Formats: sequence, structure tokens, C-alpha cells
Amino acid sequence: MSRIFWDTNLFIYLFEEYAELSERVKKLRRAMLQRGDQLLTSAFTLGELLVKPTERGALDLCKAYEEALMRTAILIPFDVSSANQYARLRCDRSLRPPDAIQLACAGAAGVDLFITNDERLKSMRVDGIQFLTSLKASPL
Repeated sequence: MSRIFWDTNLFIYLFEEYAELSERVKKLRRAMLQRGDQLLTSAFTLGELLVKPTERGALDLCKAYEEALMRTAILIPFDVSSANQYARLRCDRSLRPPDAIQLACAGAAGVDLFITNDERLKSMRVDGIQFLTSLKASPL
């Protein structure tokens, strides 16, 4: 069993239709379930997922996203440990704040694998994250 952190974009591909990307994420999730892996993400992911439905006033979709995320993933809070990790990561000014939040939460939680579709992040080295990879290159 591994602890695998998904960046926000993977949940978007899972919940919405993005052709090949959606199929890749569904295949990844099935493999994780078969292996007994834990799915983790941050509370920030939930906030990001709710932006567009909130803009549209689609409160039913907001509720569905929240329920789905709460059923399928462990939500990592942005706490003091995450904040300290965030500060260290943001010393690299090329790293965008939302990305640093995700990486800090994952690092503070201690995950085996962080998966994103953001190619810029795959070469990052973060304390508490054993491996960081792109969706395209994910080993599962």
C-alpha cells in the first residue's frame, strides 16, 4: 500500500470529461484501488474544484464534488507544518503559490508519490515526498 497524493488537475480529469486524460486518471484510480493505495490531496484541492461551479451558481455540483472528494480521498489541511514547508518551497520564486501549497501539504503528510499533470513540477525535490511524477509518466 502506498500513499499517493493527487494534484487538483487529476480530480478535474476524473470528474469532468477530458478524453484521454480522463481515461488515464480512471485507469490510475482503478490500479490504486486494486493495490489498496491511499489517495490523498489537500483541502486546497477542494477549494480549487469548487471555483467554477461556484461562479456558475451550481451549488448541487459543488456539493457533489465535495462529497466525492470526501469519500475517495484523505484531505490534508494546510497546517503549521505545511506552512513551514510552504515557506521553504516559496524561496524558489519560480514556483507558483498554489503549487507550493500542494507540495507543502503532501510533504508534510509524508507521501510515497505525488502525481500532477504540471510538467514543471515533476523535477522538484520536496522533503516528505518520495517520488514526484507527471500523470503521463505515472508508474501505475
